[in-house]
Amino acid sequence: MEAATPQIWEKSPVLGECALIFVTVGSHYQGFDRLVKKMDEIAGKIDEKVIMQIGNTKYKPVNAEYFEFAEYSKIQKLNSDARIVVSHAGVGSILTALEQKTHLIIVPRLKKYDEVVDDHQLEIAKELSENPNVTVVYDVEYLEESLKIDFSFVEESSGNRLVHSLKNYIFSIS
Repeated sequence: MEAATPQIWEKSPVLGECALIFVTVGSHYQGFDRLVKKMDEIAGKIDEKVIMQIGNTKYKPVNAEYFEFAEYSKIQKLNSDARIVVSHAGVGSILTALEQKTHLIIVPRLKKYDEVVDDHQLEIAKELSENPNVTVVYDVEYLEESLKIDFSFVEESSGNRLVHSLKNYIFSIS
């Protein structure tokens, strides 16, 4: 669904500044239908614009704009423009949102839904749950309520140390 719509929406003096929710599921070979379906359902009920990066997810949204994959610069821009980012618990997605100073709702992929090979995303989500710039939602049925919170990014939080620790860890294994 790559279209001119995002550019028109961003530049429209008539529409003004619209709030944006950006959803990202990363590039994992297993899709994340549970999150994409729920966010699409929510997109049909709210006034905010929802754009989703759906990766290998089989479900195709009908109420939200979406794309499968994009250049990192586009992902950064969407993270920066968003009021809130809703993401799987992938380290790259988490770091990108926090670097762009955008509050993040993390929905970990779960092995029981065949969304990932093990529950390592649960561990990542638990580690980040005390970061003031992160809200963890374990059950997608609570997503809509979580999106109603008025988020603001907290500068210089202890979570920033976690971002640096995650970066160091990633660089050490690469």
